[in-house]
Amino acid sequence: MSYVTPPEFSAQMVDAGAKKALMSTKDTLIRAYMAGAILALAAAFAVTVAVNTGHFIIGALLFPVGFCTLYLLGYDLLTGVFTLVPLALIDKRPGVDMKALWRNWGLVFLGNFAGAMTTAIFMSTILTMGFTLEPNAVGQKLMDIGHARTVGYAEAGGGGMLTLFVRAVMCNWMVSTGVVAAMMSTSTSGKIMAMWMPILIFFYMGFEHSIVNMFLFPIGLLLGADFTWGDYLLYNEIPTVLGNLVGGLTFVGAMLYTTYYKTSPSRSVKSDGVGVPGE
Repeated sequence: MSYVTPPEFSAQMVDAGAKKALMSTKDTLIRAYMAGAILALAAAFAVTVAVNTGHFIIGALLFPVGFCTLYLLGYDLLTGVFTLVPLALIDKRPGVDMKALWRNWGLVFLGNFAGAMTTAIFMSTILTMGFTLEPNAVGQKLMDIGHARTVGYAEAGGGGMLTLFVRAVMCNWMVSTGVVAAMMSTSTSGKIMAMWMPILIFFYMGFEHSIVNMFLFPIGLLLGADFTWGDYLLYNEIPTVLGNLVGGLTFVGAMLYTTYYKTSPSRSVKSDGVGVPGE
């Protein structure tokens, strides 16, 4: 059987977190760079499909191909290390301290951003014939997305920012579930099927993913959208990063670690049949 049980893959989660925390700077940056570039290309692909077909659900159904590709290649997203690396710290793995955690998060953030920006530059060049023409329909859609999900949140005030944060929390609840789901199977096909479902949910529901946004908003700015870098950072990227951290660490990492890696004793049964806590 290719199925891996929750207690087994929970141990894999902690092991993976320790490995990522102790990875060399070179390898961390390269793997993060490629993850950001591939996920950004998948986002561009999904938006293109949605615009050309007129059906967003088709783009959402196909978007997970990028996530599956980068995962199978062993590349790292910030959303994933938000969930896995703290578990190694909590478990007191040798060499994994707060310095190692912040180092890993910082390097992965930089690598993801550089990769996503590379794809944004490439795609903006394609969509404007080397910046000689106005953006085509796909480019216009990307510009609209950037405006609506920065200025749109800002105009809604506190309610808008709360919505942004909650969407970011729910995003990494699903994305990190995808990361963990891939550990449920020892077969490539099983990993892909398990990953596909939660990633589809996050993308179709319009949740906020910090790395996808590292592509969507810079490309909007490169194409001439009506918002600024300050709008992007203040009204999207920074709150999204914080929400992604909360969502992945609490709803995925902490829950699985607490109930499967650190399982509490089962209740014992008295002779009269009444359950009591186990010793």
